[in-house]
Amino acid sequence: MAEAVADPRRRVVQEGLISKGLTGTAKIIQWLLLSLVFSIIVEWAGMVLWWPDQGIDHSRTMLTSEISYLDNDFRRSVVTSDPARFAKRFADNTYHYLFEVTRFVDFIRWVSPPPLKYEQGIRPTLHKIYQPIAEYIIAMMQVTQVFSVRLAILTLAMPIFLLFSLVALVDGLVQRDLRRWGGGRESSFVYHYAKKAALPLVILTWVTYLALPFSLHPSFVILPFATLFALTVAVTASTFKKYL
Repeated sequence: MAEAVADPRRRVVQEGLISKGLTGTAKIIQWLLLSLVFSIIVEWAGMVLWWPDQGIDHSRTMLTSEISYLDNDFRRSVVTSDPARFAKRFADNTYHYLFEVTRFVDFIRWVSPPPLKYEQGIRPTLHKIYQPIAEYIIAMMQVTQVFSVRLAILTLAMPIFLLFSLVALVDGLVQRDLRRWGGGRESSFVYHYAKKAALPLVILTWVTYLALPFSLHPSFVILPFATLFALTVAVTASTFKKYL
């Protein structure tokens, strides 16, 4: 009888954990897609307003710069023994599944050549539509590759957040013990707000770096956010209640 009563409760707990996991995964995918769409829109706007002379060369230069950061500065990682190869393979796979498997590249090759003088069918019409936006389509494909390379770089850089947070956690717990034995004041307000700020900082790191419209060394983005994240962990640990 006790087992019959306990089983529904376990089922509810499992469903809750599964639903939370699925919700979190959906939110991550949503943020990634929003970052990609924002990057493409900014690139298109830049081709019209800010770097019209560069055109599609701007996104191509960005891709070259991102790969050079990997070749020069990311020689070792906890995630993989060859970070540059990992990122390049990730970018190539993204390009393959998004543009080759879907036959998008084949469509571009089919519609790009000028139609013959007496050619009939839908291709001449599609060529007229495609020709004015050809550079924007190619830029979109190159920005997607830049996005995938940056996504790989962020994945390789996540252990930095773990390392910084461990150091900050130890420091925060030491400060908590000093406050506990020294009779310091306890502030639940600071604790709750510092706790809530930790996860948004990680999300903001990904969104900011993925959506940058220019090439920037990842250290200039990841290290400041990792430092802020560690600060929130230290403050959260140091302001945790003195008595459990």
